[in-house]
Amino acid sequence: MGIFVALLVLSFLIFFHELGHFLAARLFGVRVDVFSIGFGKKIFTKQIGQTEWSISAIPLGGYVKMKGQDDSDPTAVNYDSDSYTRKRPWQRIIILLAGPFANFFVAFMLYFGASQIGTYLSPLFNYSHYLPATVGSFSDESPAKKAGIEQGDRIVSINSTPINNWEDVGETIQLFDGVLYFDIIRDNRQLNIGVEPIIKKQKNRFGESVDRKLIGIAPDAPDELTFSPMEGLAFAWNETIHASTLIFTSVQKLISGDVPANQLGGVVTIVDITAKASQSGIIALLFFTALISVNLGVLNLLPIPALDGGHIGFNLYEMITGKTASEEVMYRLTLVGWGLLLSLMLLGLYNDINRLLG
Repeated sequence: MGIFVALLVLSFLIFFHELGHFLAARLFGVRVDVFSIGFGKKIFTKQIGQTEWSISAIPLGGYVKMKGQDDSDPTAVNYDSDSYTRKRPWQRIIILLAGPFANFFVAFMLYFGASQIGTYLSPLFNYSHYLPATVGSFSDESPAKKAGIEQGDRIVSINSTPINNWEDVGETIQLFDGVLYFDIIRDNRQLNIGVEPIIKKQKNRFGESVDRKLIGIAPDAPDELTFSPMEGLAFAWNETIHASTLIFTSVQKLISGDVPANQLGGVVTIVDITAKASQSGIIALLFFTALISVNLGVLNLLPIPALDGGHIGFNLYEMITGKTASEEVMYRLTLVGWGLLLSLMLLGLYNDINRLLG
């Protein structure tokens, strides 16, 4: 059942990505010949107007085939008035951006939906930003506890830096060396307490080993966070931006080599984790689906010729120079792009198999 839900989630996200392209294309009068969810043998087709809507046997992708635009053959252009080729570069860019935008919008709505149901504390979202800076518990041998900080103390500043939430506490501790001076509120009294952090090596969210200053405290956190509709909109916006930044940074670290290539997951990992998330409850599934949606949006914006980002680059070139990129150059770069994508997919599959084998 979990795998079925995972495939359904992927198809859902792919549908909205391609729907973004479709709606933008039709807005500018571009004919759409095919709207397909999946690849391979078609198991369902229906002609609606000029567009053939289809579902194919392999539900791990999809595409919108516009008149005058073919990723498999960039030289197959068409100059009719309802062709993608005839549209101005800025119109084509909007059509290309519409797919990733749809993924970001879906993620935003999923985060908003989760906020209205009630979100439990999870590493899938940046919950520390929404918690008050009130001390809830201590670790063993906590430097903060030894220095005199007590449960229930509200931290208002560290080394004169104002603290508004628990995220500020963690970030500010890393900014200073030596003793940290905490201004706290306890029983309506303000106290100043000096705490000397310890330094330990820890793994960050990218798997890198880093030195972190620790004082051994945890927040006074409820089991569940609830938001009003207006707070939910702000929450959804912040989490969409946070997830996008996280994925951009992950890609950057993979390219630079800071994160090893064996950390790259493929479709098997995505299906596996989505299936597990679906078994953990609706909130976990909403958060992970939103994260995948942002992932699709970000990855499609990468400047690889076979992706939306690569096509946007070609159109920006045309806008700046006033010249259409050479068909031969576009063809060769697109082949390189497909080769790169195929290599990444095979690497992800190889890593997935290694994980499955332990």
